[in-house]
Amino acid sequence: MKIYVDTSVFNRPFDDQTQPRIGLETQALQVILLRLVETEVVELVGSSVLEYENSRNPFPLRRQWVERQFQLANFYQAVDDQIAELVQQGLGQIDAFHVACAEVAESNYFLSVDIKESLESSTL
Repeated sequence: MKIYVDTSVFNRPFDDQTQPRIGLETQALQVILLRLVETEVVELVGSSVLEYENSRNPFPLRRQWVERQFQLANFYQAVDDQIAELVQQGLGQIDAFHVACAEVAESNYFLSVDIKESLESSTL
C-alpha cells in the first residue's frame, strides 16, 4: 500500500500542539512514519513537488527535519508530462501537483491537513 503525505502534514509537529486537532494530526503522522513506514507496512511516496515546497520553508530547522522524513520514502515521483496534464484540470497550483503526483504514483491514500474546499472534494 502506498501513501502520499503532503508538506502540510510533515510540518504539523511544529504547529501549536495545544489545539486538539493539531495534536491528533501530529500523532497520526508519528504513527504513519514511525510505525507503518519504518516497519514497511506501507510505502511512503516522495516527490519533486514535496522537495520544492519544502525548499521554500523559511524555517531552517523545520526544513531540515522534513528533509530527513523524505528519506523514508520508498517510492519517488518526479513531475512529468502526465502530471502537468492533470494539474491543468484544477485545484490550486501546488496542491494540484501534490494530488497529481500521488495519482501517477498510484498511491492508495493522500494525506493533507490543508483545509480547502478543493482538496476536501478530491479523491484518488
